[in-house]
Amino acid sequence: MFMGTYEHGIDAKGRVIIPAKLRDGLGESFVVTVGLDGCLYAYPMDEWEVFLTKLKELPGTKEARALQRTFMANAATCDCDKQGRTLIPASLRERVGIDKDIVFIGVLGKVELWSKERYDSGDDIADIDEIADHMSEFGLSF
Repeated sequence: MFMGTYEHGIDAKGRVIIPAKLRDGLGESFVVTVGLDGCLYAYPMDEWEVFLTKLKELPGTKEARALQRTFMANAATCDCDKQGRTLIPASLRERVGIDKDIVFIGVLGKVELWSKERYDSGDDIADIDEIADHMSEFGLSF
């Protein structure tokens, strides 16, 4: 399970150091793809397989196909070097506005990768109190 928030810079070659507390869970190779709310998702291989199974089980609707296409077309395998650095493809970084500073957020079975500027602005983060009120419908109370 991933948790915590970590900030790092991206070097001139587009490499970033994966925080040590997240690196162990992600493994030497992991998958990065587009996420929701303007971030990227990084999945360890075992969680990626679980996600793929769920994508395969979606109905053949236009919406399901669009979702499958978006996640799969933008997926890339990333490998860590001996210093714990990885190269996140430029196309993915550009898509979510990650330029020189990145925020890693551990979220259960995956890691979210945010542009520091976007994350700090809070533009893509909804009102947590309102969300929490609606989660009681799913048996989650605070």
